[in-house]
Amino acid sequence: MRFNDVIMALLVITIILMIIIPVPLGWLDFFLALNISLALTILVLSMFVKETLEFSVFPSILLITTLFRLALNISTTRYILSTGQAGEVINTFGNFVVGGNAIVGFIIFLIIVLIQFLVITKGSERVSEVAARFTLDAMPGKQMAIDADLNSGLITEADAKDRRKKIQREADFYGAMDGASKFVKGDAIAGIIITIINIVAGFLMGAFFMGLTLPQSIEKFTLLTVGDGLVSQIPALMISVATGIIVTRAASDSNLGTDVLSQLFAQSKVLFIVGGVLILIGIGTPLPNFPFVAIGTAIILSAFKLKQEKKIAEEAELEDEPAKGSQGTDDIRKPENIIPLLQVDPIELEFGYGIIPLADPNQGGDLFDRLVMIRRQIALEMGVVVPMIRLRDNIQLDSSEYLIKIKGNDIAKGEIVFDHYLAMSPGVVEGDIEGIDTVEPAFGLPAKWIRSDLREKAELLGYTVVDPSSVISTHLTEVIKKHSHELISREDVKQLLENIKDTNSTLIEELIPGLMSLGDIQKVLANLLKEFVSIRDLVTILETLADYAKTTRDVNILTEYVRQRLSRQLSKTYFPFGKAKVVTLEQGLENMLMEAIEQNDNGTYLSIDPMTSQSIVSSLASEVRNLMQMGEQAIVVTAPIVRFYFKRMTEQAIPELVVLSYNEIESNIDVQSAGMVSI
Repeated sequence: MRFNDVIMALLVITIILMIIIPVPLGWLDFFLALNISLALTILVLSMFVKETLEFSVFPSILLITTLFRLALNISTTRYILSTGQAGEVINTFGNFVVGGNAIVGFIIFLIIVLIQFLVITKGSERVSEVAARFTLDAMPGKQMAIDADLNSGLITEADAKDRRKKIQREADFYGAMDGASKFVKGDAIAGIIITIINIVAGFLMGAFFMGLTLPQSIEKFTLLTVGDGLVSQIPALMISVATGIIVTRAASDSNLGTDVLSQLFAQSKVLFIVGGVLILIGIGTPLPNFPFVAIGTAIILSAFKLKQEKKIAEEAELEDEPAKGSQGTDDIRKPENIIPLLQVDPIELEFGYGIIPLADPNQGGDLFDRLVMIRRQIALEMGVVVPMIRLRDNIQLDSSEYLIKIKGNDIAKGEIVFDHYLAMSPGVVEGDIEGIDTVEPAFGLPAKWIRSDLREKAELLGYTVVDPSSVISTHLTEVIKKHSHELISREDVKQLLENIKDTNSTLIEELIPGLMSLGDIQKVLANLLKEFVSIRDLVTILETLADYAKTTRDVNILTEYVRQRLSRQLSKTYFPFGKAKVVTLEQGLENMLMEAIEQNDNGTYLSIDPMTSQSIVSSLASEVRNLMQMGEQAIVVTAPIVRFYFKRMTEQAIPELVVLSYNEIESNIDVQSAGMVSI
């Protein structure tokens, strides 16, 4: 790559130097031949590309070839005006191509320039401008379509990235072509000006400085100038045609030649009509008979052949249909075709038909965009990559209902009122508002569905007002957070480890597989997520596991060590103001719990009778109730050794309870006991 870059840089510098430094006459012939060869290569290549991005470097090539052609024009002009010679290539074009007739050559040159400038270049410029405008206008819609396919699971994250990159490249290409087409237009104008200068200045130079008569000067310099113009304008014409082909090329699975032949001669009826008309023109008009009759006959024969080929293809297709049908039945019976039916989506959002407009971008719905933001938000907050969220409409649900499933199981259900907004009271509002009483599905708060025209009034009164899409997305976010420990798989853990392996390879090599397996790390991360502890600081978590996995294999104990190492994160989460009132455990209760910890082959567990457990939970519920009446969060602080077991014992009765150990709280946090749990 470095060698190619250096070569390209040297070529551009050489082209620029050609404008300033005279080129030897022999080298000039070589460069003129190279210019024609390069233009021919570009023209042929443009016919074989299937889509424009296969030749995305074309705008840059257009600039370089235009600069090269202008440098050659300057070099040839220097030789024509100073010595009256321009090399064998130009002499050949001046004498052989135009037959030595200066007037004929000048007319041919003028026609080529007009065709290039007025027809091809102007058309290519307009197409490039329109294509660039339409491509840029269509970018948001294409991006939304990609996001929709991504969220519905039709494509992967890598496919979405490739599609976005392709859209960006298309926009860049057509934008560059819009500007590059101006080079072609300017080159055509420069060719006309240079030709006029060569002829006029050549007349004067030949007559006054070279000792030629005026007729000799006119003949000599006209032939040289026309030869020079043809040598430069024929490659320019080829590149202009290539430009037109590129910017008018639609994406296809075939090249230009295949598409033209397959589409131009696709209808036999059209060929029959055209062939018949041509034969009638040849026979019934004074026009020459042979060309029209010959061409018409050839077209009719082609139509007969095309019709016969279509008939054979249709018969073959009819013969294959029974076989395809039986093959399709056999395919259905194959066991491997039942395997895809066993796939269970990690997360599903089903909704009634009334909610479909929220998920349809064509109707202004933004639910797909919300799902993308949900995955991004949870990745930032919890440090876990959420699987694809599958959206489905379910006719069994009411029109305004939606259902959230985790691994195929119903987890949560909600209902919205379309064309309404959900108004929630933050605690203190300046007045009541008319609406339909309901409960906010994510947090269970009392709320009201209000009409859209009451939204501003509700906000002025102090209500928090959200739209239906926000209600669904917030509910889905909370459900995913609550069940993130179920969603994280060994494959997810492997991807997380691969993500940090580049910068922490020593840590990964030390931990896996010598100290812990992938499954053990998954269990530790699931334990953390189950209690809403973010695993985004994965390096700290893995370093802690590497430190303590040498002394214990119990994933629950390892989880406690990790939590203690994350004390700063936990303290910031639960004590944002640096102080709080909490509930603690009586010393005798903690001692009893410590003594009740037993161990078996599967690890440690708490062995306590149901009556004692019920008594502890009742005392806890009373203290937590008093704490919440003070406006504090329900937090219990215990000794490190009993924290995990106390949380397991109480999570069924009080699932929202936060249980911390003293080692998980930073020393600068002011913690006051507002109650004590006892037996």
